[in-house]
Amino acid sequence: MNHVIAIASTLRVAWSSAHAERPLLESTAFLSVGANLDRVSIPHSDEKALAARAATDFDAFAQLYRIYLPRIHAFVLRRTGDVDTTEDICSATFESALRSIDSFRWRSGGFGPWIFRIANRQLITHYRRTARPRSERGQRAMGLMSDAEVPAVSLDGLSEAERVRAAMSRLNSRYQQALSLRYFADLDTSQAAQAMGVPKATFSVVLNRASNALRKELERGDRDG
Repeated sequence: MNHVIAIASTLRVAWSSAHAERPLLESTAFLSVGANLDRVSIPHSDEKALAARAATDFDAFAQLYRIYLPRIHAFVLRRTGDVDTTEDICSATFESALRSIDSFRWRSGGFGPWIFRIANRQLITHYRRTARPRSERGQRAMGLMSDAEVPAVSLDGLSEAERVRAAMSRLNSRYQQALSLRYFADLDTSQAAQAMGVPKATFSVVLNRASNALRKELERGDRDG
């Protein structure tokens, strides 16, 4: 898969630049993701061990890349709706993670909230740079969401993906972030809060308000339709 190879190459350059005094370990982990970006999972304890080594061991970081690239790719693609943009943001996400891996501190949520927070920041940067109207962003963000992926919070007789796409496009960016991190990134509430950089209680409030706002938009669409 060309974009996997391209990201791997970018990360090797970044590693060499940031760790000139350390030997670069040749890893096949980048190329073993697979053409269909199948998800890989490992025990929590193994992930913790990889994260502890990642700052000084390129192969350990490569293994974390292999585990999280499919999830980050899917999350970003659902937000952007564009493959090329998604690949650029994935590359920027993992390059940023590699450059700042020394600052990572293990928390109960694992490596996921940290890398998703970086991806979320890259998305925000992308949208600010491109300055697309919110309605267009929202439509594209929901572009690949299937009926099965509609957030459970909106399933009170409101399971049609097309209606959810249109409704979410009218929410503010903070609400879209909360819903996306909780349901598109497959993070639990604590992990999503970490990824958004807010306390769990704050995230729960934002998510509840976002869910209520989504319901209202869906109901408004029913009335107008």
